[in-house]
Amino acid sequence: MKLALGTAQFGLDYGVSNASGQVEISEVKDILREADGHNIDTLDTAVVYGNSESVLGKVGVNQFNIVTKLPPIPKDVRNINLWVNTHINSSLRKMRIERVSGLLLHRSADLFETPKRQLIDSLFKLKDDGVVNKIGVSIYNPDELDDIEKHGIKIDIVQAPFNILDRRLESSGWLNKLSSSGIEIHTRSVFLQGLLLQKKAQRNPYFNKWSDYFNMFDEWVSDTEQTPLSASLNFSYSFDKINKIIVGVQNKLQLIEILTSISQNSKISVPSELKIDDPMLINPVNWRF
Repeated sequence: MKLALGTAQFGLDYGVSNASGQVEISEVKDILREADGHNIDTLDTAVVYGNSESVLGKVGVNQFNIVTKLPPIPKDVRNINLWVNTHINSSLRKMRIERVSGLLLHRSADLFETPKRQLIDSLFKLKDDGVVNKIGVSIYNPDELDDIEKHGIKIDIVQAPFNILDRRLESSGWLNKLSSSGIEIHTRSVFLQGLLLQKKAQRNPYFNKWSDYFNMFDEWVSDTEQTPLSASLNFSYSFDKINKIIVGVQNKLQLIEILTSISQNSKISVPSELKIDDPMLINPVNWRF
């Protein structure tokens, strides 16, 4: 199954369209049971996702491949190896597992900033010891991959934003480049934190300056007899080079709705005019409400 389950909502009140807050642990159990029943084999989490890792540990996730992320390295860290091992051991303990499928960096620049090059040795040591199967980075902009390539750093996984509005991974050439290099591509923000699923009246006034794009999106969805959900999912699913598409849900019914939309997959051409590079829209870090 190409779909992977994001777990930020399990540990935080996460997402611009999230009206229900952090997911209750009983609902987490239902979601994971449903995911497992539909061959979703990968969970995406992170140290910075509140108590998400602890929740996963309480529920039990041994049947899943777990990808977690290290937080940005503080500037005052003296012993990188100790810092890395402390975090990964803490994550394993919280999730009650012995190893993770993937360990990513939340800040890719940590790979090559002095003295943080020590980080590379620490990560590869975890691979050699079997604690981590694959290492990689979570990026916000494909330009970060230029820096990694320039420094000659070998990674196994890249997680990047990718959706109907934000197609930088493809337009930069990095989608093809990563795939041809055998690097796993995990994409997130398929719904742009739920923004693409909201009706016009639900969108925060902050987004009014891009109303032309949203109007165009709404018209295209209507004209092609899709829903915003199916349109967003089918767009990402149409890229064979993407290995995993990470989605987050607040309840089991949302997951079922997503799974149903995928089963009705149809490859419909997306207007090129919907592509936008404005970081104030496509990068949620920049949103100001």
